[in-house]
Amino acid sequence: MQGRTLDIGASGMSLNFDHKLEVNHLGHVSFELFLDGKAQILTCRSKVSYCIFSGDHFKIGFQFMNLDVAILNAITKFLR
Repeated sequence: MQGRTLDIGASGMSLNFDHKLEVNHLGHVSFELFLDGKAQILTCRSKVSYCIFSGDHFKIGFQFMNLDVAILNAITKFLR
């Protein structure tokens, strides 16, 4: 499924989706970050922490689980 990123932090991210996902649903979230002028695609094991209907879409929060050190470093660098 594709969604639109709303917010990202070191422990998770929020996305807009056309479909509902159940809280505690486990899966992987892949997203692209631009670091040092280059696009990097990151994939994180994640759990749905909330799903809120908002107008014509769902705001879904994902909590990252067992982040790899390289991915955590990339997200931290992006957030600076």
